[in-house]
Amino acid sequence: MMTEKIKVLLVKKNMTSVQLAKLLGTSSSNLYGKYKRDNFSENELKKIAEVLGCKYEGFFFLDNNEKI
Repeated sequence: MMTEKIKVLLVKKNMTSVQLAKLLGTSSSNLYGKYKRDNFSENELKKIAEVLGCKYEGFFFLDNNEKI
């Protein structure tokens, strides 16, 4: 799920995953592995937002749409 969101964000920012990996200071193979497992920590998602110049907010939503 997050992998798809990151890929959409990259398209909107006109960037590649290789460029993102460089900005994150990691290898492209490491990033592709995270894509495959869809395994990103909260801190990694915040860092992705930071290097791409956007905002990331993680929330829990209750049935009544209350954000936690």
